[in-house]
Amino acid sequence: MSSTNIRFAIIGTGFWARFQLAAWKEVAGVECVALYNRTLPKAEALGKEFGITSVYDDLDQLLDEHPVDFVDIITDVNTHEQFSRQCAQRGIPTICQKPLAPDLKTARELEALFREKGLPFYVHENWRWQAPIRALKAKMEEGGMGRFWRARIQYCNSFPVFENQPFLKELEQFILTDIGTHILDTARFLFGEARSLYCQTHQVNPEIKGEDAATVMMEMESDLCLTIEMSYASKLENEAFPQTYVVVEGESGSLSLGRDYWIRQTDHSGTSGDQCPPVSYPWADPEYDLVHDSIVSCNRNLLMGLQGKGKGKAETTAEDNLKTLQLVFDCYQSAESGQVINY
Repeated sequence: MSSTNIRFAIIGTGFWARFQLAAWKEVAGVECVALYNRTLPKAEALGKEFGITSVYDDLDQLLDEHPVDFVDIITDVNTHEQFSRQCAQRGIPTICQKPLAPDLKTARELEALFREKGLPFYVHENWRWQAPIRALKAKMEEGGMGRFWRARIQYCNSFPVFENQPFLKELEQFILTDIGTHILDTARFLFGEARSLYCQTHQVNPEIKGEDAATVMMEMESDLCLTIEMSYASKLENEAFPQTYVVVEGESGSLSLGRDYWIRQTDHSGTSGDQCPPVSYPWADPEYDLVHDSIVSCNRNLLMGLQGKGKGKAETTAEDNLKTLQLVFDCYQSAESGQVINY
């Protein structure tokens, strides 16, 4: 694959596609040449906004007429298998939106299909690419805190997420498959793999089908005890969508990521802090600045992997993401059974 003029197509032109396409335009050496959507007027509208004239409601026709270096799937989870298989059969490297599949068995089958064909297969998992989360990880790796023994991740707010994405109301499994894939992947990024897991879920909003809150406790392989709280039903004093709060306790001090991207370090000498805000792009929705900046960083990393630059491998491969999905579906199993899941 050439290092310049990488050509790709986007499958799906819904709510997130315009932001993902705008984010791709911030990355040098890559160009979107075609759009697909099952409803053609939606593809035409996005194409007009971005100056893309090749729009289709037939994916095979798109791929016949536009040989591309990769495809970016930005559709509902129930269509991921269909589109991923179409791309694999044509030998096209693929990026797929999270969650990779509606169940772990399907996700494993898709990962195996691409692996057997020797094709790159990535998951667009951007949460770990948020500027303050990357900065927190860097602080953790600096040392000086001693062994980390306890941590908490909190993503709890009352943001009206169903207004922009009303289909979320109909999901039988909601918060763990939606934000949970992000938060559990971030937990792995920060703290490594789990040794055991226990989860409780809650349905607070009576107008939805799935759970809108979850509490997860994990014992990590490092012996760290991690508690994760997720909710779209929390009315809290310091909530700030879509920010994630983290507290990490070490033998010699603690680190915290709090509201407005402040990272504070507390040790024997007191508390010091740095603010680590995201880049604010002109095309970004101000309410989603944090997320939209992370999409740019995620896309840049995925492109590096496709080009074989840097370490030659993107962070969020499908193979790696299977470990996150394992945690997601084990959370449901634990919540249903009331049992601890051991690894």
